[in-house]
Amino acid sequence: MAAAAAVSEAWPELELAERERRRELLLTGPGLEERVKAAGGRLPPRLFTLPLLHYLEVSGCGSLRAPGPGLAQGLPQLHSLVLRRNALGPGLNPELGPLPALRVLDLSGNALEALPPGEGLGPAEPPGLPQLQSLNLSGNRLRELPADLARCAPRLQSLNLTGNCLDAFPAELFRPGALPLLSELAAADNCLRELSPDIAHLASLKTLDLSNNQLTEIPAELADCPKLKEINFRGNKLRDKRLEKMTKLHDDLCEKRTAATIATHDLQAVRGPLLYAARPPEDLKIVPLGRREAKAKELVRQLQLEAEEQRKQKKRQSVSGLHRYLHLLDGKENYPCLVDAEGDVISFPPITNSEKTKIKKTTSNLFLEVTSATSLQLCKDIMDSLILKMAELSKSTSENKEEDALSGTEADASCGLSDPNLNLRAGKDGQCPLVVEQVRVVDLEGSLKVVYPSKADLITTPPYVTVVR
Repeated sequence: MAAAAAVSEAWPELELAERERRRELLLTGPGLEERVKAAGGRLPPRLFTLPLLHYLEVSGCGSLRAPGPGLAQGLPQLHSLVLRRNALGPGLNPELGPLPALRVLDLSGNALEALPPGEGLGPAEPPGLPQLQSLNLSGNRLRELPADLARCAPRLQSLNLTGNCLDAFPAELFRPGALPLLSELAAADNCLRELSPDIAHLASLKTLDLSNNQLTEIPAELADCPKLKEINFRGNKLRDKRLEKMTKLHDDLCEKRTAATIATHDLQAVRGPLLYAARPPEDLKIVPLGRREAKAKELVRQLQLEAEEQRKQKKRQSVSGLHRYLHLLDGKENYPCLVDAEGDVISFPPITNSEKTKIKKTTSNLFLEVTSATSLQLCKDIMDSLILKMAELSKSTSENKEEDALSGTEADASCGLSDPNLNLRAGKDGQCPLVVEQVRVVDLEGSLKVVYPSKADLITTPPYVTVVR
């Protein structure tokens, strides 16, 4: 009796949670270490007699090596389980699932090395985590992912694997239909050597971070991910450096879109003549990249809601992707847009392009646009730099005998607009000279306003660039 009373007194949080029928419980602090140690490095069994819990967090406990048996049976309504910065590992014994209501699972900052069946996340048949949306495994020692991860958590939307020891993704992760809702995949700071072309089967993928790995090539099929908006391959030893350099160019020259916006279109899909206009948010309609047709007002509102959700999930003020540029539209009565001859809006800077003129891996003729609220000269300066940089990268790629199949993914898929035409054609010698054709801009009365490139533009062009004026 005395021993039982001592154990009960050691966990006053559990008594309080039971008495007040709480749905959230946080266990942390300096006293937690000794209490978990006394419980054999596991959570106390009494914790698993609180079936009303929706949220459970146990953080920063260096003596917690396993959650303990009874979690799945005792907490059937658990929506969020946060076990970060503990000492879980090398596996999870017994496995966590089945947890039928779990939506968020954070196991970051532990000592996990592998998650095999019986010592992992849960069974695959039937799915142990059928409602799981967010899985954070960052900061562990994982050498491989469980092959049945997609079957265990088929509704996964966000997967964070940053800071592990992975050298490959399991093939099952990218099989058709395996993870139809996965929109964020982060696996920076690993040892990945190869990215399978089958990644194109992730139909909902919007953000991909594979920085600081050992990749040497990027599959051309990445361009077939219909919703991909943000990618990061920095810190890899890529033989084709175009993607990395083009992203840096946009950030540097355009001051992260505050000074100007660059975008690319498939010239074959552009129906001219084009009209640059400004329309009220409730009148401007566009089919954004990877989304359904929407009015600009509805699109901006949806992006604002997504940004807020991002902040909540990541518990920080900054947001990623095109959400970073929403503030540039604050207070504007009209939004800029580029309209083609069929009346379709093909660009809405600085937010998105249209699905209609989306760059594909087979695209060879580009229509580029630079939009700026600062000055016309800034647009020309940026376009000069952009063309010369593209020519330099194209020449370098040709000399290294690299394929040009990634040209469609070089620009940020979520960015703005373009002006001149770029035609990449392989010459007789196998080289890929860049042909730049002049574009004329007139006002509604037909008066000439701008010519690019004029004789004052692109004055010093390398021999592998041909300007047609």
